[in-house]
Amino acid sequence: MAHSRFESIGAYLPSNIVTTEELISRLREPPAFDLERITGIKERRVRDTRPESREDSFTLAINAARDCLERSHYAPGELEVIISCSITRSNDGTRMYMEPSFASSIGEELGAGRAITFDVSNACAGMLTGVYLLDRMIRAGVVRNGMVVSGESITPIAETAVNEISEKYDLQFASLSVGDSGCAVVLDQAVDADDEIHYIELFTAAEHSQLCLGMPSDKSSGVALYTDNRKMHNEARFLLWPDAQGRFLEDQGRSFADEEFDYIIHHQFGAAAVPYLNAIAAREFGTPMPPDLNVLEKYGNTSTTSHFIVLHDQLAEQRIEAGAKVLMVPAASGVVAGFLSATISRLKV
Repeated sequence: MAHSRFESIGAYLPSNIVTTEELISRLREPPAFDLERITGIKERRVRDTRPESREDSFTLAINAARDCLERSHYAPGELEVIISCSITRSNDGTRMYMEPSFASSIGEELGAGRAITFDVSNACAGMLTGVYLLDRMIRAGVVRNGMVVSGESITPIAETAVNEISEKYDLQFASLSVGDSGCAVVLDQAVDADDEIHYIELFTAAEHSQLCLGMPSDKSSGVALYTDNRKMHNEARFLLWPDAQGRFLEDQGRSFADEEFDYIIHHQFGAAAVPYLNAIAAREFGTPMPPDLNVLEKYGNTSTTSHFIVLHDQLAEQRIEAGAKVLMVPAASGVVAGFLSATISRLKV
């Protein structure tokens, strides 16, 4: 069975920058805690809303896809699959729509007329879910290559939170951590073990499904996200990943230490929570965790694109050496957890 690999990667980040300090200054009731210190987020990128240069989910995705294809060996017409993974689906500024599929519209815009196109929606694990599906398609020999892409115009939930938060502790505080972005990766068949996705596994723990809910606001016409961070960031929830990966490796006669990961990329949900999660994992696996890569300070939580925005940024900064083995760990509403292991040698930015 053939393995897949990350063949190319692209990203797009809006030029508008909004600081955490600015967001907090707009609240009627400031939080009873230091949001910037807890999240580690100093600023985030926010889409352009001017009519003459409006950015939305579609334009963010298209810009990222074109950036990805500039580094790819494949022309748009050679792509066999396009999987769109956006939570937000706006293509005229604010209007959300479901049909036609985002993937088919992206394929048409790129000139990828041969591609199978479909959308998936799996909260902040969206792009990892797309990679999971495309990896399985390549391994099964159904296709030889494809693109996973997401454009997230998600800061409207921050705008709703700013307008509605009126308590010292509010379930919408997590909404203030998000940033807009687009990201895309092309996968194809690996040619050697120095550049391949070794495995990717995802699962849903529905007992935690009420802890993070995106929906229309219960106070206004805006879209809102309600997150119980106290329960999301506790040991019971954090044990989902090490328990699952521990069992996976045990079934194959291996340990976490045997994997010799060089880096770990968590979903970008908070500077205070990630060290706690890593400490739990180190205890459960019986070995120290690899260095954590993140972009929280400058981009915040970019939802579905977060792992790949980190990967793109760190490759651009030349902080990931050729041959590095990387572990990606999702944490998404649902609650979705899992793990992806990949060695990266030829991927460049």
